[in-house]
Amino acid sequence: MTTIATRSRENTRARLLDAAAQVFAEVGLEGATVEAVCERAGFTRGAFYSNFASMDELFLTLAGSVGEARVNAVRERVQQMTESGALALDDPVALVQQVMDSAADDRLGVMLMSEIRIRALRDTEFGAAYLAGEREMVAGIARIITDIVDKECLVLRTDAEETARLLMIVWEGMTVRGAMAGADDDQLRQTGSAELGRMVSLLLEPVKPASGS
Repeated sequence: MTTIATRSRENTRARLLDAAAQVFAEVGLEGATVEAVCERAGFTRGAFYSNFASMDELFLTLAGSVGEARVNAVRERVQQMTESGALALDDPVALVQQVMDSAADDRLGVMLMSEIRIRALRDTEFGAAYLAGEREMVAGIARIITDIVDKECLVLRTDAEETARLLMIVWEGMTVRGAMAGADDDQLRQTGSAELGRMVSLLLEPVKPASGS
C-alpha cells in the first residue's frame, strides 16, 4: 500500500470515528447505526466495511482512542513536569491534580465509555475484546508509573500494573459520579484528584537511606 493510500485510509477511519462520536452524543450507543455514521461522515457503507467489520469493532476502536488520548496526555504532562523539575511527590494531591489537569476527560468520553461497558456486560465476546483493550491502557499507565518511580527514587508498595489498575478504577469511578452530578468538562478533569492523591500516598513511599549512611 502506498503512502498516499495509507494516509487516505487513516483519514477515512478518523472521519468515521469522529462521526461515530458525534452520532453517539446525539442518540447513544444503541441508536448509532452504520447508516447514521456513514451519513454523518459522508461515506458509503462500502467505505465503512472496508475499515471496520462491524459497529462493535468501531466502538471498541473509539474506546481505545479515548484511552490512548488519556494516557498520552498524562505521559506528556509528566515529561514536561520532569524536565521543569516540578515533579515532586511531597504533596501527592497537588501532584495528581497537576498531572490529571491534562487528561482528555469530558462528559462525552465518560458517557461513551459507560455505555460501552454496559455493552460489554451484555455480550461476552465484546466484553473480552473490551478487557483486552483495557489491559493495554493499564500497561501504558504502568510504564508511566515505573518511569516516575525510577526518576524519583520511590518504592511501590505493589507492582506497577496493579497500581495502575487501582488508580484507573478510582479515576473512572469518580468521573462517572461527577458526570452524574452534572459536572462540566473542567470539573470532570478535577474530579477524583484528591482521591487519587490519597491512593498515590498509600501506594508509594520514598526509598529509605541505608543505615549508617
